[in-house]
Amino acid sequence: MKKIILILIVFSSLFASSQQVSLIDVYCEEDSVSHIVIDPEALYVERWDTLAQPIFWKSVMNLSSDTCIINDAISREVLGYVEKNKWHKQSEEEKTAFKDSVKLAYCLDYDTKIYITSGKKDFYLIEEVIPSISRAIDIFKDNTVDPWFAQAILLIESPGKLKYSRTGAFGSFQLMKSVARSLGLTVNKTVDERKDFDKSALAASQLLKTICIPHARRILCDKDIDPVGDELWFKLLVLHIYHAGAKNVEGLLCQLEEPLEGMELIQWMWTNEWGNFKNASQNYSQVAIAAMLCLQDIVLQDCDFIFPCEEQFNRF
Repeated sequence: MKKIILILIVFSSLFASSQQVSLIDVYCEEDSVSHIVIDPEALYVERWDTLAQPIFWKSVMNLSSDTCIINDAISREVLGYVEKNKWHKQSEEEKTAFKDSVKLAYCLDYDTKIYITSGKKDFYLIEEVIPSISRAIDIFKDNTVDPWFAQAILLIESPGKLKYSRTGAFGSFQLMKSVARSLGLTVNKTVDERKDFDKSALAASQLLKTICIPHARRILCDKDIDPVGDELWFKLLVLHIYHAGAKNVEGLLCQLEEPLEGMELIQWMWTNEWGNFKNASQNYSQVAIAAMLCLQDIVLQDCDFIFPCEEQFNRF
């Protein structure tokens, strides 16, 4: 049976700035429940949706885990597909020979790095994240933090599940033990408040408010860049700090030969490394953009009606 979703776009003035934050009220007739998510309209207006990297990650998010995408590690150009089992059955020598044949077929330089990336549809359970996004938006708003960050983090860190990362981060917002404790959460042998969604959301919003956003401003000001603070590219920079830490992002940007800002700066970060700012950190904002776009696709794919209206919230 077709799931019927009614969409109500609410243009809400959430911040004391000129930017209007667009919210979408998602209503499903199947269970008569309504949830609020943030409309990623700015991604389309600024054409982030046309970049190769987000397009690539959207493909990964919509691909089953039994298939791998052959891709250029830098440009993320899709070069083909291979069955996961078939790929892993090969020896290292056979894998190298295969990658060399791909470079030859596409006339790529010999030193081009080729990645074989498996589909992650089973991991990015985006539809299941929608209820928690609605809940986190209120918590972030109450703490005067842009709820855009809540949605971005929930979509990519541990979507629809509670799991530990390889580095020990845990919870819907994937907070490290030391960070969680510094933000007032109890984490010990018997209690781990990172599994408490509301407490974890509040801690994440506080981390963004007191550390990530201020450090992003400071790092940019040191480079003679003065952001307003509500620009999309600035938010993506803040996400990188949330993931990699201010020290690694600052070290990375110290390599800039001349000041960059906007999409140009973020794209530069996608192809450069410093310290622990490596592949996973480069991918972080790419994945966030792709997840936002996937969410929009999911919300609209069964849409029957769209009702525009305006609702004003108190400014912070």
